[in-house]
Amino acid sequence: LAKHLRDPDTLVLDELGLEEGSARVDIAVVNGSLHGYEIKSDADTLERLPGQVEVYSRVLDFVTLVVGSRHARDALLIIPNWWGVRVAHENDAGELSFRVERRERMNPGLDLPSVAGLLWRDEALAVLEERGRARGLRSKPRRDLYLALADALSARELRRVVRETLRSRTSWRAPAPPA
Repeated sequence: LAKHLRDPDTLVLDELGLEEGSARVDIAVVNGSLHGYEIKSDADTLERLPGQVEVYSRVLDFVTLVVGSRHARDALLIIPNWWGVRVAHENDAGELSFRVERRERMNPGLDLPSVAGLLWRDEALAVLEERGRARGLRSKPRRDLYLALADALSARELRRVVRETLRSRTSWRAPAPPA
């Protein structure tokens, strides 16, 4: 992740909320793709991992599970085969090293309305307006806007627009709803 922090075309976020906050990926790297890193130390449990797999698999292009050696074998039984795995090992001096157990691959099953759901309502509406597709949608709920975006844009274009919007945000607090 250190290499990404120096890249001006890359945004690194701690705890990116997905699907309206139903899950949070520990670290998200946004550049030419959306790559999530989920961290499970030996002190953690894998109890929430199946639910995280469901949500992350709808939204993220790539996912890497960084896991303590205690959970590595069990985690591999839970996660899909396109997820990458890095196993953390601590030596006697307390220093961590990471072994690549499995390289991540591109997600074969993105859900485009869920990807669009990374946008705030006003951002989604602005994209639809730019493309002349906002008619009848201005007062609709967010989910309708996300469905319209998934219908109006190709998968490639939608993913690009979402990544560019995330990288260009100056504030990470959603705008307050109108009074």
